Amino acid sequence: MVFKKITLIGRSNESFDAAVDDAIDRAEETLAGVHWVEVEELGVEVASVETREYQAEVIVAFELEAEE
Repeated sequence: MVFKKITLIGRSNESFDAAVDDAIDRAEETLAGVHWVEVEELGVEVASVETREYQAEVIVAFELEAEE
């Protein structure tokens, strides 16, 4: 098995957990073979939004398809 990792940033107006879930949900919708997620950084956008926007930077690891 060979895996590839990519970085995604999930966002939520509710919580950090919801921001992580946002990133995971998007990864599972668009990538096949997602195996694990590593939460790298958490942050809150306050400058350009009406309410706080929670952000979670996550590393998503997914299995690459085997070569034929």
